[in-house]
Amino acid sequence: MRLLIVEDEDRLVATLKTRLARDGFAVDAVTGVGEADSALEDFPYDAAIIDLGLPDGDGLELIRGLRRRGDAIPTLVLTARDAVANRVDGLDAGADDYLIKPFAMSELVARIKALLRRPGGALGTVLTAGNLALDTVARQASVDGRMLALPRQQIAVLELLLRRLGQVVPRTVLEDKLYGFGREPESNPVPVHVHNLRKRLQATGAAARIHTVRGVGYLLIEP
Repeated sequence: MRLLIVEDEDRLVATLKTRLARDGFAVDAVTGVGEADSALEDFPYDAAIIDLGLPDGDGLELIRGLRRRGDAIPTLVLTARDAVANRVDGLDAGADDYLIKPFAMSELVARIKALLRRPGGALGTVLTAGNLALDTVARQASVDGRMLALPRQQIAVLELLLRRLGQVVPRTVLEDKLYGFGREPESNPVPVHVHNLRKRLQATGAAARIHTVRGVGYLLIEP
């Protein structure tokens, strides 16, 4: 899952990135309304965390603009404005949730996951292909009910393949979801993660198979 943070407090952004990465999210961050607008038009984000008081405008105007152009991306407002009227304004503008600073990081993560589990959201509960299952909330895979320990990157690849079961997932889509913009892939790029995931699934008796479509991407086929 890929998130966009719109926040101009560097220390808070660093903290958010560290914690959200631990929970399996790829995270990008921008500091203003203009940058956020450009990023949201260019990249397929699953949700956005938006501060209200930004250097070049108000986060509510950003949200209103998204809703006017029909963009239904889940948005969580993160702000120090704690009056009831402020919360009402945020929700009326089209925000999906509203969290007051200071906040518990565990609550923010839980709220983001709750937004993504809503109907039409990016998180289902359990995705399956034959005897292979992935709990997208617990981030736990299993084969025939037996837990399968996988690294975070392999879980992310598996989720994307399961969500597009029977369809080719372009390599660029996997890269966009695994890594934020402006970041080079880790020492193990997408083909390495896919190769290692394929070996693990075969070794544990998963019936689903990952096929490489040369020059395009990868395809998960259910038996």
